[in-house]
Amino acid sequence: MKRPLLALTLCLTAAPLGAAEISASVLSAKITEAAPQVLVLGELHDNPTHHLTQAAAVAALKPKALVFEMLSPVQAAQVTPELISTPEDLGQVLGWEAAGWPDFAIYAPIFEAAPDARYYGAALPRETVRRAMSEALPDIFPEAAAYGLDQPYPADLQATLETQAQEDHCNALPPELLPGMVAAQRLRDGAFAATTLQALQETGGPVALITGSGHARTDRAVPALIAHAAPQVKVISLGQLERPSDGSLNPDQPYDWWIVTAPTEREDPCAAFQ
Repeated sequence: MKRPLLALTLCLTAAPLGAAEISASVLSAKITEAAPQVLVLGELHDNPTHHLTQAAAVAALKPKALVFEMLSPVQAAQVTPELISTPEDLGQVLGWEAAGWPDFAIYAPIFEAAPDARYYGAALPRETVRRAMSEALPDIFPEAAAYGLDQPYPADLQATLETQAQEDHCNALPPELLPGMVAAQRLRDGAFAATTLQALQETGGPVALITGSGHARTDRAVPALIAHAAPQVKVISLGQLERPSDGSLNPDQPYDWWIVTAPTEREDPCAAFQ
């Protein structure tokens, strides 16, 4: 039965109870105590510290399945314990860096923390994601209604997300593309949530999802969609953030737990547009 729109709206706006900033040193103990069925582990993709923390979390959870945003189902099927023991070979077999992801060496510890887990890829084909720019999500994602993706965002939230999408792309996008960018993000959230629930059903869990912190948000991303589709599943979400240069950070974050780290060194992504 489809849950009412009001329930979805509350899910989009309510902060998780007991949400708190934590240190990496207590994460393993908190995971053991909480014993989630699904652990969503957010990251900034190019921050090596975030991946070491994810690896420690995976070791504490001892998941039956690992779901990766970065892998397609075909790629995930190629992961074996033997390849995990030789990270350079695994990265090459997966075509990791050729796909545009950061150095596989910073992700390898996550795989090494669960060599015997079953691996799942949640990435959609690029052509499928592009369809979200112009087509309704239920026409692309058959399970859209189960995850609340057949309902539009409230107008104010839609406007906020379009502004964020523009800022994330260095204010270089034509305005007419912004609604499609928001829809594509929702589609990917839905695919990640569906793959995670598939992994839970097929393995019995627990399951860890490795994804960007934007997809780990409890207010509108993967945890919220799982709560909509399968409210009986216990989900814990970890967001990982970087401390801004001015030291300021909103004390209320949309995660069950979050860890704040020093920023990693990176080139200005907007330099090419200047």
